[in-house]
Amino acid sequence: MCVTDLISAPGAATDEVGDDKTPTSVLAPADVPTDTVPPITGETPVEWAPIEPRPKKRRLGLWISLGLGVVALGAGAASMILIAPGTTVAGIPVGFMTPGAASEAISSHLAQTEVTLTGAGDGAVVSGADLGISIAATDLAEQAFAEHPLWNLGAWMGDPIPADITLDPATATSALRAAVPSSFVDAVDAGVVFDSAADDYVVTPSAPGTGIDVDDLTDAITAAVAGGAKTLEYSGDPAEALPAVSDDDAAATAASLNTMLGTVGFYVGEQRAVPVSRAGAASWLTVIDDDGTLRVQADAQLIQATVDNLAPRINRDPVDATNIVDSSGTVLREEQAGVNGRALGDTSGVSEEFARQLEAGDGVFALDVTETPFKTVSLFRRIEINLSTQHAYLFENDKVVRSWAVSTGLPGTPTPTGNFKVFAHTAMQDMGCYEGAPYCTENVPWITWFTTNIGFHGTYWHNNYGNRMSHGCVNLPIDLAKFVYDWSPVGLEVSVHN
Repeated sequence: MCVTDLISAPGAATDEVGDDKTPTSVLAPADVPTDTVPPITGETPVEWAPIEPRPKKRRLGLWISLGLGVVALGAGAASMILIAPGTTVAGIPVGFMTPGAASEAISSHLAQTEVTLTGAGDGAVVSGADLGISIAATDLAEQAFAEHPLWNLGAWMGDPIPADITLDPATATSALRAAVPSSFVDAVDAGVVFDSAADDYVVTPSAPGTGIDVDDLTDAITAAVAGGAKTLEYSGDPAEALPAVSDDDAAATAASLNTMLGTVGFYVGEQRAVPVSRAGAASWLTVIDDDGTLRVQADAQLIQATVDNLAPRINRDPVDATNIVDSSGTVLREEQAGVNGRALGDTSGVSEEFARQLEAGDGVFALDVTETPFKTVSLFRRIEINLSTQHAYLFENDKVVRSWAVSTGLPGTPTPTGNFKVFAHTAMQDMGCYEGAPYCTENVPWITWFTTNIGFHGTYWHNNYGNRMSHGCVNLPIDLAKFVYDWSPVGLEVSVHN
């Protein structure tokens, strides 16, 4: 049988793009040596020739291009997160670092900085970590990146970023004292104490000491680090160490306390209803030296003892105002000032609150009270003298409150009748003692004048009351004359009749 079809071998390779479907051709008889061509019979076998693969396309240029792109992309990304070269913070290089790495580098550099103490220090070495060195590393690193990012070529090799380096005073002093104990003598702070004899706060004076100046050492470390060094020498010899609390500081505190002592108390309105003595107030207070600062501490428990006894000293009933008036109601004199009643309110928490006030320099504590207003009472007073009975009658609101036998004027010098008003008072004077006078009585006491040259007065030269005895005045025993003197305001009405 003749083979007339073109047949591809099973599984023959195709172009790698997959678009060439041409089968491998069968060798024609003319192309094959005759001795290898089998006779053509009805069962002639078919032989398969292998298909030659096409050459693969080269991709090297593509891969080179991709590699350079990745590198460029990485460099661009890095430029967005790194600090520009040549950037320093406090003299510490941070170029080509992220802000986080820069922060760690700054802190590590300072912690590892070493100070060799010369002189009395005898070569002792302390590190920045020993001295409690610190810096705002995170903030400064972020500032360095913000001002000098790698992507900004104009920010490369920029100006240094200055920074404050600090030493913890307590940590540094402890480390230096341990390294050079001979250089340290503690200064004595000034103090404030209460002097009971002077009844005032007084100052206990300060005294200087010696030590190593931590502030000056901080400046030296700052300068060394700024110059690129991680080591420096510093004198361990003693320098004067001033007290944290000076005499002037203590004097100011004492003056403030002494001023406050003059006001300490519990107040109702403007009135210091319960004053507290200076010594008593001082017993509540303690002046504390708090790490070089004087402050006042008040003891609420001691204050509470006074608070517990406030009620009987604050609570009171109202006292009515009393005015002496005449028949028309005109006030002649305030006999008794009115006083409001009051009741103390809730005192829970008073001692704690007052303690806080005293610590702040305020000695005036305003109490919470409820007041009851006073009433006003008018007393209409007047005096009647009955010449017929030789008696005087004292009226208050038309009721007789006192009456006495008196001695009025003799027939030749009678006491005038009519309605009069008290116009003056004289504690003592001579009467009738002038040239040509018919009599002279010296040192007449407690005269209450109600008309010209006539008044009530005390009498020490007779005791014949109830009978006419005078030159016109109304004679009374001395004690009763004093009573009338005090009882009768100017303007009091006096009626003299038979």
